[in-house]
Amino acid sequence: MLAQQFPELSEELAPGRASAAPAPAPPPAGLAARLRAEREEALLLEQRHGLTAPGHSAAPLRLYVSDAIRDITDGVLELEEAVRDRLGLPRARRAPVLERLRRIAALLDDVAGDAVLAAHVRDETRRMARRCARALGDTETVVRIAGRCPWCDSVSLRAFPDRRAVLCVNPACRCADPDCGCRDDPAYRHTWDEQEWSGAHEGAAR
Repeated sequence: MLAQQFPELSEELAPGRASAAPAPAPPPAGLAARLRAEREEALLLEQRHGLTAPGHSAAPLRLYVSDAIRDITDGVLELEEAVRDRLGLPRARRAPVLERLRRIAALLDDVAGDAVLAAHVRDETRRMARRCARALGDTETVVRIAGRCPWCDSVSLRAFPDRRAVLCVNPACRCADPDCGCRDDPAYRHTWDEQEWSGAHEGAAR
């Protein structure tokens, strides 16, 4: 989801809403130069969509979106470095955010063998995905589904057509999968993709 939505942030930098998110905390000193380079790449991405640098246009950028781009860019850089360091791999070459995400995804089989690292990757990617969604307005249509959740038996099922997924929105819901984020992350909700939900629904009907 993060890889899908991150490019949309550049389109949201157009003039509009005046609200701004707080600036992210400054990075460790050792990362400053690399983060600066990543931010320059983010600025190039902004400019490709017809935007000019602040101070050269009467139309202000949406600063809360710019903050989100910087936060996610910094977060992905730091996450990839943490993953490669934990796995004993050499530092990766500089790359845009989407390529870094693809490289992290390619290492997930190795990451899964380290419970601490896997939890860190999961939590950080979810945090950045939520930040991205907030900056984009998170306006996805939500449809209530009749029936009860197979796990918690509450009437809390919602369909998200854009994601082609079904979620249980009950904060107390916990599934039986020990690796599912609903068991240890209060912000996570158990999710079925479209195919999983169809299979679960057909099984329940039988």
